[in-house]
Amino acid sequence: MAHLLEQYGEMASFASLRQPAWHGLGTVFEDEKTTSEMLDAANLSNWDVRQEPITLPGRYHGGEFFANVRTNPFDQETDVLGVVGARYKVFQNEELFSFGDNILDGGGTWETAGSIKNGTVVFGSMSLNRDITVNGETTENYLLMSSSHDGSHPIQASVTPVRVVCSNTLGFAIGKGGKSAKQSFRIRHTATTEGKVAVARETLGLAHKYLDAFEIEMKKMIEVSVSNSQFENIITMAYPKPDSVVQSENDGEVLKGGAMAANTRWEQKIDTLKNIWGSETTPEKNGWTALNAMTERLDWHRQSRNGSYEGALISASGFDPVTNVEKNRLNKITREILGVK
Repeated sequence: MAHLLEQYGEMASFASLRQPAWHGLGTVFEDEKTTSEMLDAANLSNWDVRQEPITLPGRYHGGEFFANVRTNPFDQETDVLGVVGARYKVFQNEELFSFGDNILDGGGTWETAGSIKNGTVVFGSMSLNRDITVNGETTENYLLMSSSHDGSHPIQASVTPVRVVCSNTLGFAIGKGGKSAKQSFRIRHTATTEGKVAVARETLGLAHKYLDAFEIEMKKMIEVSVSNSQFENIITMAYPKPDSVVQSENDGEVLKGGAMAANTRWEQKIDTLKNIWGSETTPEKNGWTALNAMTERLDWHRQSRNGSYEGALISASGFDPVTNVEKNRLNKITREILGVK
């Protein structure tokens, strides 16, 4: 199940303004909704997330642990969402969405909202009404609010040029050292949102500082033409061929141990990137489309270790910090190869 949305029969925890998502699930509505109406439409209201103490068997020691549970929005039964420590603070979905609404001071429009991974992760995105147009291509921008109920994800507000579940995420750390124009603000589940709205607004700069820098960087990348050989150089630097061969007696190359599998995975990765680069999704060959091709593979062309697309939505929506670090690494490599300062 690539979308990972929480479902109950034909119902799903997802809502979208005017545009249906690629998975075709959830509620599509035509008129703008208030924060409470958005929560209702996405089946995110009244979960009553709460903690119940866990009693360890007498022979075990390890401190206090609690089960985070909720009232299931579909059947009203009780679900266990995760196990956390004593310092963990529960945040309701209503608090998360109210925090996002307050950051924009009511100036945004709720676009999408939903619950994934059996209710453990929730998200909502608001349009910033701030678009970037370069060479006729318009990039819309959003404030993405996300959190978890199992301790896996902090409360996070991110500026991202992606309408969640619909396209490739390109939220890079822009600026020297990634510090001059931040696009995300996080609160740990051991803290509180009280008094954080002003800090979040300052950190995000109401998004404009980041988006201004993002627009400049995008224009620089679009202005640089990229040949097939340059794109192959980007791939090679990003993903060097595994050191997986030994010399045989007749000076031939022989794969050792599990290196054959590693070599096969590397070849598949390279083939996927070349196919994306040569596809109709990248008709123009410039620095921007080269970077898009690299990140597109991360978002939509990877499988998890168990062979499913587990985590695809989290990765593509900017929830996963590991994926975000990798995308910034690819951004740096692409710019170095192309000489874009």
